[in-house]
Amino acid sequence: MNGAGLRRLGLGLIPWIGAILLWYAVRWSGFVNVSLIPAPHQVAAKFFELLTKEGLLIDIFASTRRVFLGVALGILVAVPVGFLLGWYRPARTFADPMINFFRALPPIALIPLVIVYFGVDELAKLVILFYASFFSGVIVMYEGVSQITPLYIRVAQTLGANQTEIFRKVIIPLTVPHILTALRVALGVAWATLVASELIAAQRGLGAMIQNASTYFLLDVIYVGIICIGLIALIMDLILRKITARLLVWQDRAIA
Repeated sequence: MNGAGLRRLGLGLIPWIGAILLWYAVRWSGFVNVSLIPAPHQVAAKFFELLTKEGLLIDIFASTRRVFLGVALGILVAVPVGFLLGWYRPARTFADPMINFFRALPPIALIPLVIVYFGVDELAKLVILFYASFFSGVIVMYEGVSQITPLYIRVAQTLGANQTEIFRKVIIPLTVPHILTALRVALGVAWATLVASELIAAQRGLGAMIQNASTYFLLDVIYVGIICIGLIALIMDLILRKITARLLVWQDRAIA
């Protein structure tokens, strides 16, 4: 690893080290009962215990699978809907108030209705995650598409491109960055909604683990669940950023 890589690694580690030191400082400050804040090393020990003896990997897999399916289905619908709303002003005028109305509703408020209409099985959890992913993704899509400058289309028309070529070689490449941004936003919202979705009679999953631990006041388990959700979401976002950098290598950026 060269000097620049080491500097980036160091800068990336500093906030994590600072967070751990702050965690210890708050615990040792005396302002909070130490029984209410497990130490980082205690949480790490509980993590390895859950990983090796309690099936933490099964919970991670169950939650990741739900998020992946919910986001995939949500974005699959959000992309064409968002494109339609962003590209055609009458469609945006027609549907924008309703889209923003439902976007403002927190998924957890819909849990009673979801249980009534979809039961308590896996489908209900996917519906909650689909709802969260779709409305966050569609907003990003149609806002991005509506801001695409028509200059590129006029240049393509001047060069003799037909409508099919314009759509394939101009519009689609200009839409890809917004699709990837919508995917990243939807992924973050889905992970934030995971615990709410797993309130619906989930037997396995990180959200279910947190809920069960809260019943018995197992704070170290709750911390493990929260940290696992954050780390998995971070890893998935980093993967998406790498994919985005490769797919959009042609795009000029003001900041390297």
